[in-house]
Amino acid sequence: MTGDIISQVLYLSVFGVLIAVGLWARSLKNLSQTAQHAAIWALIFIAAIAVFGLWSDLERHLGVSSDDGHSSVTIPVSRNGHYNLRLSINSVLVDFVVDTGATDIVLSQSDAKRIGIDIDSLAFTGRASTANGVVETARITLDSIEIANIVDRDVSAVVNKGELFGSLLGMGYLERWGRIEIENGILSLTR
Repeated sequence: MTGDIISQVLYLSVFGVLIAVGLWARSLKNLSQTAQHAAIWALIFIAAIAVFGLWSDLERHLGVSSDDGHSSVTIPVSRNGHYNLRLSINSVLVDFVVDTGATDIVLSQSDAKRIGIDIDSLAFTGRASTANGVVETARITLDSIEIANIVDRDVSAVVNKGELFGSLLGMGYLERWGRIEIENGILSLTR
């Protein structure tokens, strides 16, 4: 779990405990009214947890359009300020952060394992300069990468040997699109 998720779960837990203590204190006065309030607060709390649990899926909502023979995908900025999207890599869903500063598609070791790459057999002979210093990389070829029913085959990527919080969608893939545009918190990819 990331620090943001832990802090949000902790906040919701503290919020729930405060509500429970308040309800318990009220229960000393009127039991039936307290039961009604407890049910209402339980439903509110469950709804908050459901929204929290689904937020990552809600924020990855893609817009897809096709006209004049061109396909376009729009990605809204996430609440973390990044453009996050979920792509199908070799038929496995993988979460990416769009990173125009990355030269390639960069897979974390855990994502590479999930899509069927044998990490132990990779030759980490490449080098990449990152904000955290130089890391070793291994060049691979992805059988397929799909976003909103648009499929590319035999796509070059690298697996990062260092610690990586997630996978990065770099320019090696983004350049396959004819036009990349960011306006009003929306990233548009068109080809």
